[in-house]
Amino acid sequence: MSELTLTVMRLGFLAVLWLFVIVAVQVIRSDLFGTKVTQRTATARRGGAAPTGRQAPPPQREGRQQQTQAGRPRRGAPSQLVVTQGSLAGTTVALQGQTITLGRAHDSTIVLDDDYASSRHARIYPDQSGQWIVEDLNSTNGTYLDRTRLTSPTPLQPGAAIRIGRTVIELRK
Repeated sequence: MSELTLTVMRLGFLAVLWLFVIVAVQVIRSDLFGTKVTQRTATARRGGAAPTGRQAPPPQREGRQQQTQAGRPRRGAPSQLVVTQGSLAGTTVALQGQTITLGRAHDSTIVLDDDYASSRHARIYPDQSGQWIVEDLNSTNGTYLDRTRLTSPTPLQPGAAIRIGRTVIELRK
């Protein structure tokens, strides 16, 4: 081989080696310092949403009669969702007939800072009769309702504990 070819190969190897070092340093830096998290402003929150999430738009319903039925809470019906255990303990979300999403994703209604929660973990929504339903969204670690793992959408009773990792949430009147 000519001397020029060897020199070009050495410089190419050196460039690849430095590229590897730079990428390794960036990975270590991101692991140590994490990513920049921006705080949400008060205008991003609507209604009685948790301070760490925003509410999803209400589900589309057909017919004016169903909208007025679903818009009025029944007497004695649950009116709030309360986080009783976990990093968000004490957080309350008012139930206004909209779907509530739970997970690590920044656009969830309740953003869970829990290692055992998936980004789109579960959702809680009202059915046609006004009964609240909890549904696991194919999460990795599962959603539990009173120590029973959910496999299908299940009606919620007031006071029943929904467990996602270390977070426990209850439906209350």
